[in-house]
Amino acid sequence: MDETFRAILISRGPDKVQRVDRVELTPADLMDGDVDVRVEATTVNYKDGLAITGKSPVVRRWPMIPGVDLAGTVISSRNPDWTAGDRVVLNGWGVGEVHYGAFAGRARLKGEWLVPLPDAFTPSEAMAIGTAGYTAMLSVMALERAGLTPAAGPAIVTGASGGVGSVAVSLLAKLGWHVIASTGRPEEADYLKGLGAAEIVDRRELSEPGKPLAAERWAAGIDAVGSHTLANVLAGTKRGGAIAACGLAQGMDLPVTVAPFILRGVSLLGIDSVMADKALRLEAWRRLALDLDPAHLASLTTKIGFDDIEAAAHRIVEGGVRGRLVVEMG
Repeated sequence: MDETFRAILISRGPDKVQRVDRVELTPADLMDGDVDVRVEATTVNYKDGLAITGKSPVVRRWPMIPGVDLAGTVISSRNPDWTAGDRVVLNGWGVGEVHYGAFAGRARLKGEWLVPLPDAFTPSEAMAIGTAGYTAMLSVMALERAGLTPAAGPAIVTGASGGVGSVAVSLLAKLGWHVIASTGRPEEADYLKGLGAAEIVDRRELSEPGKPLAAERWAAGIDAVGSHTLANVLAGTKRGGAIAACGLAQGMDLPVTVAPFILRGVSLLGIDSVMADKALRLEAWRRLALDLDPAHLASLTTKIGFDDIEAAAHRIVEGGVRGRLVVEMG
């Protein structure tokens, strides 16, 4: 008899009402792919929270096993790049949205979606980074490609208490930036300063409609919030600066004018972590192994179990999660 494993399955009936169940599956229930992976650790991202709560149309195939990140060990492979026993990481590629995802004991995936688990990290540590930290690293790399260095001036990070923001603060501080952390949770000031933030800004300074141009306050930034927050960040960016946009916690809209772009030469850098090519992924994970402080990684991580995933998904959407949630699958 085939081995069984636990999974979270989201389904939706003809009435469009969504339900979330914990189920037992076998390998025969999985979707097509050429590499089977034992999921040893995963994480609950904001996108996973949206999928499980149904608050945004993240899931585009029904039923679906959610979970966009995993780290584990190859069980079997029909792909020449991978063999049984290889340790791997997956981020994105529509997993948990259109292809069965990580909230299960086993995943069947396409080999080209996988990258090697860096020797510097355990599966749990890789998931403490996850898509959030990998996206933060892609954002840092984009700022560097734009020619920006700490000598240009401060860098702002919005949504700083969240997963992307926490890792972004740590990375930028380690690389020598003066980091301004924007958060709606003033009680997290000590936590953010522990990650390397030099200043804390209340998100209310940025989250309401603002002026087309504001006083020049930062040369660079990583924004995981969107909407009015991103518009105000752009308005306060110094001449020749750049902002990496990688999230939409406040909204998908961007109520901005062309003023920052044509009067100050500000650049808006879009970060696509889901479909980034393999070379970029490999470089991001190489840099994470070099530039992310291991002590910070531990401080921004909370570990939970498989049975805690659904409750955690609700908390993260409600803004009640600090840093990263790692699911140890056991």
